[in-house]
Amino acid sequence: MSSQDSKSRSGRFDLPANELVENFNATITFEQRVCPFDIQDSQVHATMLARQGIISNADAQAICRGLTEVAEEIRQGKFVFSVKDEDIHMAIEKRMTEIIGPAGGRLHTGRSRNDQTTTSTKMYLRHEIRQVQKAIRELQAVFIRTAEKNADVIMPGYTHMQTGQPILFAHWIMAFFWMLERDFTRFSDLYRRMGRCPLGSAALAGTDFPIDREYTAHHLGFDGPTENSIDAVSDRDHMVEFNAAAAMCYMHLSRLAEELVTFSTQDFKFIELSDDFCTGSSIMPQKKNPDIAEKIRGKTGRMYGNLMAILTIMKGIPLAYNTDLSEDKEQVFDSVDTLLHSLAIMTPMVDKMTVNAAKMRANADLGYANATDLADYLAKKGIPFREAHHIVGAMVNYGIKHQKRLDDFTMEEYRQFSDRIEEDIRHEISLETCVRARKSYGGTAPDMVALQIEHAREALGREAAELGL
Repeated sequence: MSSQDSKSRSGRFDLPANELVENFNATITFEQRVCPFDIQDSQVHATMLARQGIISNADAQAICRGLTEVAEEIRQGKFVFSVKDEDIHMAIEKRMTEIIGPAGGRLHTGRSRNDQTTTSTKMYLRHEIRQVQKAIRELQAVFIRTAEKNADVIMPGYTHMQTGQPILFAHWIMAFFWMLERDFTRFSDLYRRMGRCPLGSAALAGTDFPIDREYTAHHLGFDGPTENSIDAVSDRDHMVEFNAAAAMCYMHLSRLAEELVTFSTQDFKFIELSDDFCTGSSIMPQKKNPDIAEKIRGKTGRMYGNLMAILTIMKGIPLAYNTDLSEDKEQVFDSVDTLLHSLAIMTPMVDKMTVNAAKMRANADLGYANATDLADYLAKKGIPFREAHHIVGAMVNYGIKHQKRLDDFTMEEYRQFSDRIEEDIRHEISLETCVRARKSYGGTAPDMVALQIEHAREALGREAAELGL
């Protein structure tokens, strides 16, 4: 074991770590993505130590220079990650010390790996939250464009997957905009809650060196330092909450994927997905399978599993730091990657899909989608709604038995059920009238959908500068 390896293990032990223990305990194999943030917080820490007179300016400059060289080695793929270094924090410090000499050993003054790892992962997650939010905004923009391109398309709206009422296709697709808007704001809230910097909490009790935690916090992009050093080093709320927000966002992607799968079937044929987002069958040459949407739907279980994994890891851990916490990263990294990749592929898949307006309109004409409007019509004629509801139910039953739509009844047939029905009935229960009538705020009427899209565009503009959009 090298002298640096001996230092990382400390003089407390007579025996070196068992090779099985080294491999079992190492996190370095999967946490390289945190390296840029670890290097940044180390450089700021070293600068702060010099400002406070804890180490010399010369040593701080040498440390920062050495860390920059390490960063370049990592970027060029020349850096050798070894499980003997256990984690990226030790690996980076070890290599930096090899470059600049003994002065590198002063970097760890006034801090511990406990606060160091929490700081770097917080910085990493804050960066990734912004990437997720940019991807959400891009998909939301596609929803708006698709809604506007198909502003007059009428489709059936469903409850229990049974035809309910006619709606605008634009109203349907904008429902997913607002789902993702809640996801966007959840990530914004999390970003703000992650605004306290743990660096300087040291192992658990703080440090007796006169460090300046305000300096490091602000130079690392945080709002300020954490208030309690014990909580700071053992806190993984930000990682739990990221997995929770990501799981909810993925739940919404899964619901969209399910509708795309259903509406692209031959039975519905409401939409057609672009060929480059579908696959064929190994045996049935006619098949065009919506495999990508199905894959997104299937990965939802993985995202939920990641949330349950970190919740279970955190269950019952005593204060402060425990090695259980080294299990905090893999499922979070997987959630980051899965969500970003899925948002990136869902965006062009929706953007390139074809909307079959004629088939949607035809299906909206089936299933007695205008039955509620007929009941409302009778209620406006003075019949109590519950009685009107019963009358229209009987009319639908009659229509089914005689294979007639409500629009196709003769006036004699209408009046078999109510003498309040007049010649204006056909206009009042046309699909266009039904849709236009739903003009309550948030409804499917064209004016309300246009207002909804206007508000959606305003939402897209918020925080645009902060996100770099």
